[in-house]
Amino acid sequence: MTETIVNEAIDAVILWVDGADPVHAEKLNNYLASIGSVRPAAASKTRFHNAGEIDYCLTSLLKFAPWLRTIYIVTDNQRPSLMDKITGSVFEKKVKVVDHSEIFAGHEDCLPSFNSMAISSLLWRIPGLAEQFIYFNDDFVIVRPVSPDDFFSNGKVILRGRWKRLSASVPGSKVFKALRNFLGGGRKKNRISFWGLQQQCAELLGFKSRYFRLPHVPHPWKKSTWNELFLQFPEAMSKNIKAHLRVPDQYVPEGLSSHFHLKNNLAVVNTAPVNVQLKPADQSLLRIKMKLNNADKNESIIFACVQSIETAPEEKRQLIFNWLDKRVGKLDDLLI
Repeated sequence: MTETIVNEAIDAVILWVDGADPVHAEKLNNYLASIGSVRPAAASKTRFHNAGEIDYCLTSLLKFAPWLRTIYIVTDNQRPSLMDKITGSVFEKKVKVVDHSEIFAGHEDCLPSFNSMAISSLLWRIPGLAEQFIYFNDDFVIVRPVSPDDFFSNGKVILRGRWKRLSASVPGSKVFKALRNFLGGGRKKNRISFWGLQQQCAELLGFKSRYFRLPHVPHPWKKSTWNELFLQFPEAMSKNIKAHLRVPDQYVPEGLSSHFHLKNNLAVVNTAPVNVQLKPADQSLLRIKMKLNNADKNESIIFACVQSIETAPEEKRQLIFNWLDKRVGKLDDLLI
């Protein structure tokens, strides 16, 4: 594996799509029609909805991580409107849009892809990408100044999360699962579990009794790691990128990267809580207020993740957007 040094360039990559784009919506509908399928949970409109989160995500990177070399926005033949604002500014050359066709080059049979796990498995193929880069979903934001040492340390990635016991290693788990399936009539859950997918990654990498559970935070990755994963597990990686929509037996890229780094002593584990996760459609207004208040007071909180804000009531949405305006600010303010 390639050793990296502290002052090596670090890039950021943001995954983004505007599902309200009629062209993208038609592309998805045509694909579903081609396989004779109705819209499954993996193709839910909320998964592709754009509520302007990327503006806060990008603003937070420019404001709180100015040391980033290049910020790539990976999308499907689209261009976020914020690029018009950046054109002609000091950030024009720092922010670049990358199309799926570039990272899927040589794997065109896997397109179109509506599967973030397939797409993120190929981010390392962005032309010109730095060896060290940080992967962001567009609903992630940084809420305080951060440094390279918050993500990389002497060639190792900083992993945030906790060790958990693998379900398969729990005594009687197989019997319990069989009984549950019997009582439930063999029904399968429609929801694809983020935790379950991480366990599959741990098992693929040879972990027998425990796995490292990652929260919803930005993830530091290395190009050389992904190159090794594709070399060592070609069948698993091929299966991962061929799934046009999410499927239950995929390998979540975050889990693949983290367990590979752990197995090869290329990770530093940090178990301290550093993020606030907001689910405004599910959490009460009071709970959201308490989370935001804690994020303001607790200086160890450096990340926030706002999931599916478009599905929340107006009062909750406005509360969160007002907080983001105060905590992160607007892109226009940086361009003055």
